[in-house]
Amino acid sequence: MNYDIKGLLNYIHPAELSYQEWVNVGMALKQEGYTAYDWDQWSQDDSRYKRGECFKKWSSFNGASEPVTGGTIVEYAKRGGFIPPSSDPGHELGWDDVITKEEGVVVDGWIEDREVEEPSDASWNPVQELVTYLRTLFQSTENVGYVTKVYENDGELSPQKGNWDLTAGELIERIEKHNNIAEVIGDTDPRAGAWIRFNPLDGQGIKNDNVTDYRYALVESDSIPIERQNAIIRQLELPVACLVYSGGKSVHAIVRIEAPDLPEYKRRVEYLYKICEKNGLKVDTQNKNPSRLSRMPGVIRNGHKQFLMDTNIGKKSWDEWKDWIEAVNDDLPDPESLASVWDDIPPLAPCLIEGVLRKGHKMLISGPSKAGKSFALIELCIAIAEGSSWFGMKCAQGRVLYVNLELDSASCLHRFKDVYDALGIAASHIDNIDIWNLRGKAVPMDKLAPKLIRRAEKKNYTAIVIDPIYKVITGDENSADQMALFCNQFDKICNELKAATIYCHHHSKGSQGQKKAMDRASGSGVFARDPDALLDLIELEIPETLRANEEGKARIRGIEKALSKFCPGWQADVGQDDRLSPTQMTNYATGRLSGPQIEAMDGFIKEEIKRSNNRTAWRIDGILREFPKFDPLNMWFDYPIHRMDDAGALADIEIDDGSVMPRKRFAKSQKKKGEDTLDLYLSTLDFLFADGVEEIDYKDLAEQIGKSLDTVKKDLSGEYRTKNGKKRFYPRHSKALREEGYVYDNGKIRRENESEDNSEDK
Repeated sequence: MNYDIKGLLNYIHPAELSYQEWVNVGMALKQEGYTAYDWDQWSQDDSRYKRGECFKKWSSFNGASEPVTGGTIVEYAKRGGFIPPSSDPGHELGWDDVITKEEGVVVDGWIEDREVEEPSDASWNPVQELVTYLRTLFQSTENVGYVTKVYENDGELSPQKGNWDLTAGELIERIEKHNNIAEVIGDTDPRAGAWIRFNPLDGQGIKNDNVTDYRYALVESDSIPIERQNAIIRQLELPVACLVYSGGKSVHAIVRIEAPDLPEYKRRVEYLYKICEKNGLKVDTQNKNPSRLSRMPGVIRNGHKQFLMDTNIGKKSWDEWKDWIEAVNDDLPDPESLASVWDDIPPLAPCLIEGVLRKGHKMLISGPSKAGKSFALIELCIAIAEGSSWFGMKCAQGRVLYVNLELDSASCLHRFKDVYDALGIAASHIDNIDIWNLRGKAVPMDKLAPKLIRRAEKKNYTAIVIDPIYKVITGDENSADQMALFCNQFDKICNELKAATIYCHHHSKGSQGQKKAMDRASGSGVFARDPDALLDLIELEIPETLRANEEGKARIRGIEKALSKFCPGWQADVGQDDRLSPTQMTNYATGRLSGPQIEAMDGFIKEEIKRSNNRTAWRIDGILREFPKFDPLNMWFDYPIHRMDDAGALADIEIDDGSVMPRKRFAKSQKKKGEDTLDLYLSTLDFLFADGVEEIDYKDLAEQIGKSLDTVKKDLSGEYRTKNGKKRFYPRHSKALREEGYVYDNGKIRRENESEDNSEDK
């Protein structure tokens, strides 16, 4: 929405801004195309105005990587009462509608003013009021700063530096002895009154550096009636040590801040002023510094008494007050009796993913890199949008918002189309999927959640998918406290939108086999314990025998592609058993295809084998809060989608649980590796000799199994050389192959008849 930036300056009084805020206004005006003259004219309504200063500073505003914009002026104007026009025309509230309050707002529009009654001359005891003030705020040994003398500039009376050499105890003793304030601190100008510093000093000066304890802050407002100021201060339960009428247009509340140092003092004062502003008490922001002067009770100012209105009101301490403010409108529900709902227990939320996740609940998918987690989430989005199944589990149909934090827009869109195509699902309900592309624009989750809720609240989404969360994590990933706060943002999304929130996270570094599924996600255990459903992916190591078997299936798929292209109707000629044999399928195809067609078939075969070799195997474990645990799911990640292992080929693969000692585990793995290699040799040799071939070259064997010539030669002969050239003999594979009837001699392999003598290698 566009604003008249210059017109908004009417809501901002320069005298109420700090120096930096005043500079910010100038920088914002220049950024928005206004002139130094505009800044100068507005700035003149301030006693601090110096002629020519605006024009001098204007030339130094040369731009910045994060410039101050007109939005800053809009925010300052809001503090001054500007109310932006709403784009929401509003709606009629029903009796059951809930009216929510802004955080930190205590005072509503029904507050009653509280009168400030100036004491009569007969009842007023100035000496007692000042003594009470000093005893309330200071210890007897602490130095107190006060001012009774003024200087006049263009008709304005301003305080001089004053005194700071007396302690509170000395002042009290002398005032009580003389029973007269003026005889101790000197005569005051009746037009101006007197001032006192509310924080103790070191006796060396009156600057912030001279403050010895950051104990109090001043809350003062002169833009609303005094009666309203008095009422708001009290209803806000501010921890006020002393409340003083200034003798003018305001009351001065000396508020307990109790900060350990200046930086924390500044933070607490900012928080205090913000709460006051939210509740209608427009605070004079020039009073932020801890050495600030306030009005001294017990003196006359321009015909009115500066008097002590009250002491020790509101909450007892800063911490108590802050806790109270944050708890006043925490929006938490009240406890309810089980008896009141026992006969009418509300129904459970319906399933979004059958047997895994209910609508409005949270789910985390964790896994290592290259597990295809993002593709799994896209598959899930499609399953929900189309009302189909995901990993064999039926999904309820609904609308999905996919929050893309990692890919550029084009890549993300291509992924969705590629996954649709690979799944073979018609894109009948793509209008159920919205994509929010935030690559390069992500903000921390505590900032993202309200923005997401605002954009999604009228879209009736069934699920919000956030991919990946490492882009929006706030705080230390290993801190339970900080990650609990982070995960609370997902609860806000679920509660506000009544939609399931689904997100993914990566595994920690190192081996995962010995860990439980809930302990594999990186960072604090909060990640695993927070969601209602955790699905964890862990990669399976594919044995060589299975890899060879899958390669045989890939070879058959390549042959079938060629036959379907060049020999339509071939299925009627080939029996079911023959279609499971690479050898039989090869024999059939070569007998019916021409030379160029066979070349094309070889291309199909290579393509299918490459695709097969690129597949990875995965097992999914589930930890569920609302449902019984399901049996682990085994699947192939066949880019770009996951395919269920319907044949059960992956079921027997075990994941190393870390229970074996490292040396024993290594020996066991080496033995298993050797067995797999031998099986690979035997299955490949059976295939190569299947056509009645009498002899093959060892190079053909090496090419088929994908091993180097040196490795195959060593395995067949059992002979190899060490680094120093000495010959060694290791007959493991050569002996086993000889026992199976295969003989290696001078680069050639032949198959002996079973009647021949299979003597052992030497």
